Amino acid sequence: MQQQAIQPADQQLISKKSLLAKYGISYGALYRWKRKGLIPEEWFIKKSTSTGQETFFPEQLVCQRIELILSMKEDVLLDELAKQLAGRERAQELLLLDTAFGERSFHLEEIRRVRLMKDGREIEDITKDIIKIFKKERH
Repeated sequence: MQQQAIQPADQQLISKKSLLAKYGISYGALYRWKRKGLIPEEWFIKKSTSTGQETFFPEQLVCQRIELILSMKEDVLLDELAKQLAGRERAQELLLLDTAFGERSFHLEEIRRVRLMKDGREIEDITKDIIKIFKKERH
């Protein structure tokens, strides 16, 4: 069984091809924004499809970010926008999962549910426990 990126069950994904078409942006622009830190690495989700491997994104997050970039790129240098976004993201709380397949990070506000599973059935929903830990650390 192939390991897939962990995604909240209700989170919609958008393919790279659809994203580029929706906003009329080029492949080069998308990856330039990634290199500058405007689009976080963890939003680039590789999945196997019937035609091979494709890249997908959390639709709501990436669309909001691209709309922000497009609305500001005429008035603000991309490097300055990247600094502003980096400052905002550093202040956010992250859940980091380190697995045999690599490390994945999730912003706390992106997380809908965290469940422990065994043999295909849920043993325990630990979402509230994780949020309680984050709240405890704030004080």
